Amino acid sequence: MVLLSIAASSASGAIALAAEEPAATASGLQINLFWIIVAALNFIVLLVILSLFAFGPLRRILDERRERIEQGLRDAEQARQDRERAEADRLAALQEARREANEILTRAQKVADESRERDLAATREELERIRTRAAADLEAEKQRAIGELRAEVADLALRAAGRVVGETMTGDRQRRLVGEFLEETASGSSKGRTS
Repeated sequence: MVLLSIAASSASGAIALAAEEPAATASGLQINLFWIIVAALNFIVLLVILSLFAFGPLRRILDERRERIEQGLRDAEQARQDRERAEADRLAALQEARREANEILTRAQKVADESRERDLAATREELERIRTRAAADLEAEKQRAIGELRAEVADLALRAAGRVVGETMTGDRQRRLVGEFLEETASGSSKGRTS
């Protein structure tokens, strides 16, 4: 439509120009209005054919290409947003994993400390039992050794007294007297050590 109006205005301009200059035709330059109109109509027909067969498909191709580019830009923007969300999710998951790892380490350290304390307490109790048993064994061994030593001293004292007196002193009464003497001596020496 616009093309027809352009062609018509150019044709009318050419007609007006030809009418104004009748002298130009006398000089050898002739403007044939018919051929100008035919050329303009040919141009208009060419423009209509081109718009139907070339400009229309070309416009459709350009529109499709523009749509694909716009869709690609929208997809790229969506991908960027998805990537940012995925990055944020990854960072959140990483922070959560670190927090859980720290909690696990803290709990493991606490359990290890409690276990170590229990083991130390059990070891201390076992050492105390061993020390108590060893002290009791030592005391029993000491008492047994002292008893054996007293018996030997009593035998030696009785033999010595028997040699001094000139007769054997192997009776129970003599043994009892020597044992009492040794006990008094031992209790007297232990009192002297404590004071």
